[in-house]
Amino acid sequence: MGRGKKPLLENVEIRKIAAEGKSIAYIDEKVLFVPNTVPGDIVDVQVTRKRKSFLEGFIVKTHKLSEWRTPPFCSHFGVCGGCKWQNLPYEKQTEFKQQEIIDNLQRIGKVQLQNIYPIIGSEKTREYRNKLEFTFSNKRFLTREEIGEDISIERTPAIGFHVPGLFDKVVDIENCHLQGYPSNEIRNFIRQYALENGLSFFDLRNQNGLLRNLIIRTASTGEIMVILAFFYEEREKRENLLNALIREFPQITSLMYVINGKANDTLTDQEIICYSGKDHIFEEMEGLKFKIGPKSFYQTNSAQAYQLYKRTRELSGLTGKEVVYDLYTGTGTIANFVAQQAARVIGIEYIPEAIEDAKINSALNQISNTTFYAGDMKDVLNAEFIARHGRPDVVITDPPRAGMHPDVIRTILQADPVRIVYVSCNSATQARDIQIMAPYYEVKAVQPVDMFPHTHHVENIVLLEKRKEE
Repeated sequence: MGRGKKPLLENVEIRKIAAEGKSIAYIDEKVLFVPNTVPGDIVDVQVTRKRKSFLEGFIVKTHKLSEWRTPPFCSHFGVCGGCKWQNLPYEKQTEFKQQEIIDNLQRIGKVQLQNIYPIIGSEKTREYRNKLEFTFSNKRFLTREEIGEDISIERTPAIGFHVPGLFDKVVDIENCHLQGYPSNEIRNFIRQYALENGLSFFDLRNQNGLLRNLIIRTASTGEIMVILAFFYEEREKRENLLNALIREFPQITSLMYVINGKANDTLTDQEIICYSGKDHIFEEMEGLKFKIGPKSFYQTNSAQAYQLYKRTRELSGLTGKEVVYDLYTGTGTIANFVAQQAARVIGIEYIPEAIEDAKINSALNQISNTTFYAGDMKDVLNAEFIARHGRPDVVITDPPRAGMHPDVIRTILQADPVRIVYVSCNSATQARDIQIMAPYYEVKAVQPVDMFPHTHHVENIVLLEKRKEE
């Protein structure tokens, strides 16, 4: 099969689940990736991408539905890309996630596994997120079905999610099942207000328009933070919208805004201004309070974050005598959570604002045995740092998806802790890093935790213990 005209493949049987929420079939010894399918489906597929070893395509006709299929509960399923596994029963989702972790650790990490615990599923499979980010667009995304209709369709403004792989396309979201009340109500109110009052929506391609982004955070304590990002300052229109939000939703704890005229949407380098209420909200866990600011990282599934941190603490095997290093500490959630069972906890994080929150969280909870440092991990964590603060008995590391820098791994190995508890949102990079440490540490336990139902994402905890000298 050459790379010319892209064919229509008929009566394709979907065989298995693949990474990133796709399923796969096999065509002439090539792998065919097809989204929104389930093993057992028989479908016709229009190929959209041809490479030497694989194909990609989308369904144009379904001949038979898999017996595993379950009806999607969201009207935006298959378009926004946010919950790609809604068509799979939840027990099948967790089964596939557990197997993916085992496969990655064995195939990439090439390590012998023991004590593989069953995945901890999420009690809530809807409205489990405490944070959502929405994008404004002056032209909503049209589906293939709408484009195929022989009628003129108005490209009305949108506020919703980016279409996967298309930076300038936004799906207009009416009802999202990922976050509870009043997330949908706030977003829909802003859309309606903007349309009625002539506020312009952002043009992602031409970089103009007033309304740019919306972030809504809803804490387990009931507190709510709303952040509106404007592309430029237009004080009267901005204040009228913010005041309308206050009148309509008096329960908003923290109403904030930012003027972001940059080419990208990131807000970590921007001044976020508190317009009404407090400049933070609080989360709680085992009686501990955690201050969440507009730039703070906090696990987006509060209930499962507790399960994740509880298992991390258990696997750390703390007795109250240990020096613990908490790498990539964020706002110090894990550090403060384990502090009562440790002698000292030292947290390191790249973002200075997060470290300030970590210190505040310790003070807020009257925790006096934590110390926090800001800076690039590979620069901060070195032999001099360890000599100054003491060799760690336990290292807890929770790096970003890319995993740990080789320099960080080398320093951990030089520090020679008794145990390493590696928390990861990407078992592939986790497995890669574990392979590097395998000559010195062996895997003693594996604990998957499902933070994101209806998606392919999964967290994983691996306990590593120092090998005994022969």
